[in-house]
Amino acid sequence: MPTELPPAVADYLAAHHVMTLATQGAEGPWAAAVFYASDGASLIFLSAPGTRHCRNLVRDNRCAATIQDDCNDWKQIKGIQLEGRVVELQGEQEKLARRLYGEKFPIVGAAAVIPPSIVEALARVRWFRLTPDRVCFIDNSKGFGHRDEIELSRR
Repeated sequence: MPTELPPAVADYLAAHHVMTLATQGAEGPWAAAVFYASDGASLIFLSAPGTRHCRNLVRDNRCAATIQDDCNDWKQIKGIQLEGRVVELQGEQEKLARRLYGEKFPIVGAAAVIPPSIVEALARVRWFRLTPDRVCFIDNSKGFGHRDEIELSRR
């Protein structure tokens, strides 16, 4: 099984910013939109530990996510569906996540230029890595329901 994403999928992830993260918990299923930065096949995101999706991930770290274009013609539908597991990052992994995220979203990058309100918000969040087991790249320009499935090996 490959451990890297095909270039078209990696480029798509790099060009987009928001994923919808789907989790399951005691209150039932839940979906939340979060900004992400990609690190190979993994997606880095931050969130406050009290959010419903974070509480759900503490119970069960399995999740699904989608990233897609907004369009009004089915032939233009393009996007990614994935499933995997989320882990909270600490230490060197958290530092790497902060760097990658800061490169994609400069407002959270260099500490000297971060607005005070963002500094306060960042003090309340945790950093996470979603490592997918399976990725599907949907591209209806190649035909209705066209999807390329990519199985990823666990690292």
